[in-house]
Amino acid sequence: MLRKNKNLKTKAGGGKFAIVASRYNARYVNAMLRATQAELKRAGAASVEIVRVPGAYEIPVVAARLARTRESSLSAIICLGVILRGQTVHAEHIGRAVSHALMEIQVQHEVPVIHEVLLLENEEQARVRCLGGRHNRGTEAAQTALQMARVMQTL
Repeated sequence: MLRKNKNLKTKAGGGKFAIVASRYNARYVNAMLRATQAELKRAGAASVEIVRVPGAYEIPVVAARLARTRESSLSAIICLGVILRGQTVHAEHIGRAVSHALMEIQVQHEVPVIHEVLLLENEEQARVRCLGGRHNRGTEAAQTALQMARVMQTL
């Protein structure tokens, strides 16, 4: 069931965040990116670095480089992309590969990697999850990043 975004008041505590966003399916990804940036700004993030990549498949290599080179300074890496299923299994392969790679990066580098690379059935699902404020996964990604940054600070 699709849940409405909660209006969390989590603060960034001066945290530094990176966002890796796909250019493919730009209409949807750009809307998530704007929502992510707005939520991080509202929370008082010290800095937000944005890196754009051609597609979802390219997100993990950039996330890995960010995790490795900024290991001690990043509070979290937020990954944004939209993969729409077509008539072949290509989207499924991309989605699985990206999911697995992002999980490996966060475990290896101990930096939270927030996975909002959405594998969706159709454009209607993309509109609901990316374009509106009620269910925007960009807002949700930022809130998760803020919460994980706080958890990591306490360890």
